[in-house]
Amino acid sequence: MDVYEAVTSRRAVRGFTDRHVPREVLERVLSAAAWAPSASNIQPWHAYVLTGAPLAELKKRVGERLATGDPWDEPEYEQYPSALKSPYCERRSAFGAQRYGALGIAREDLEARQRAASANWDCFGAPAALFCYIDRDMGPAQWSDVGMYLQTVMLLLRAEGLHSCPQMAWAKYRRTVAEVLSPPDELILFCGMSIGFEDVTVDHARTGRAPLDETVTFVDGY
Repeated sequence: MDVYEAVTSRRAVRGFTDRHVPREVLERVLSAAAWAPSASNIQPWHAYVLTGAPLAELKKRVGERLATGDPWDEPEYEQYPSALKSPYCERRSAFGAQRYGALGIAREDLEARQRAASANWDCFGAPAALFCYIDRDMGPAQWSDVGMYLQTVMLLLRAEGLHSCPQMAWAKYRRTVAEVLSPPDELILFCGMSIGFEDVTVDHARTGRAPLDETVTFVDGY
């Protein structure tokens, strides 16, 4: 698979089979992803990979919290600005309409939306998950480095025939994740990532992208 195919075939898959993902594949991907760029080569990411019984235990604990209506953990970072301006708010709304519309869920049906969102914490059935942390002392540039690292991981997974779904939603249950992983106190959970083989029987609607002239300005002499 060439780089262009990896980029264009990568998407947030929300339906996985239980097919085992070999550890050697995950090690190969993460060893190569370590070459992702970072300012002054400080490599600010901290990744934990869960499979098997530990992942099942995490899913069980989060499922118990969901079942009892336990509120989400207080946020340690702002996922979106409180006042998301145009054109970003329209893009986010369009995603929500497409995502839930494909599931037959009306915009006003908040209960059904919550049930659909709860699949996040089952990793959409994936047998492997990565949890990415960053030191709380780091700044915006290092958060950007972590984003490049995660994108590199996802593209390498595609090269292995695997799919993924990056999930900031896991930060809402960061305390439960910490119970299983025991990360140092100085780390913040940025996101989780479900990893596995796509369940091709699950329908999905792929979100589009803005046209080039909305996001790119060429300043040249052509």
